[in-house]
Order: sequence, then structure tokens, then C-alpha cells
Amino acid sequence: MALFTSFDISASGMTAQRLRTDIIAQNIANVNTTRTEDGGVYRRKTVVFAEKGATADTFSSSLARASAGLAGNGVKVTAITEDYETEMSLVYDPSHPDADENGYVTYPNVNVITEMTNLIDATRSYEANVTAFNASKAMASKGLEIGQ
Repeated sequence: MALFTSFDISASGMTAQRLRTDIIAQNIANVNTTRTEDGGVYRRKTVVFAEKGATADTFSSSLARASAGLAGNGVKVTAITEDYETEMSLVYDPSHPDADENGYVTYPNVNVITEMTNLIDATRSYEANVTAFNASKAMASKGLEIGQ
């Protein structure tokens, strides 16, 4: 693996985690949004990652590539999806303008505790990529000092 490849891998990880952080912030900002531009309730969004240049390999072929020194090319964001598995929360508030005929308001399926946990995870992943990038940078600097 070339030295600049490690820079690319770390940079792709930082970019992916920054986008994940932005989506988490969007979810938290819309925790009480009962009406979007489309007219429905805001749905929680999640980020889907995949390995750059990865194909639908089997485990054995992935293991063979890793043992041959072809560990990977970084990460990419493949999609930003809406969460249809988690149920929306219903709150009784007949005075709310978005209340249904029974007086219940449908609020987004955003759980602030879950979002904050995911935010901590994204932050730690970003920091790990920064550490790997700095380690690669230090190795490159030491390599340049060899001839002095």
C-alpha cells in the first residue's frame, strides 16, 4: 500500500463521518417537525457506507485480497435513507394545528438519545481517521529526513 493511499483512505473516512454528523444534526434539528415541505412528518435519515471499489465478493475472496496486501480503498457514502422501521410517536394535543380528528399529533421517529449516541460514534470515528492521517504524515516526514 502506497503512502498516499493511506492519506486517501483516511480522508475518505473523515469525509464520510462529517456527512454522517451533518445528517445526525439534521435529525436532531427536526425532532419536532410535524410538517415538511412535502406535507408529511419528518422521517429520521441514516447514512449508508460501503467500501470504495468493492464488489459483491464472498468472504473468502475478501480474505484473499486482504492477505495479498489489498486491504481497501477507503469508504464511500452509497445512500442517505429514511427510516421506515422505527414507528412515529403519537402525542395527544388537540390544540396542535397538525392534530388528526382524534386529537393526536404524529411526531418524527427521531430519538435524541439515539442520535447523540450516533454523534459520539461519528466523532470518535472521525478522530480515529485524523489519528491515522497524522501517523501517515509523520511516517512520510521521517522518510524524507532519511537522506539528510
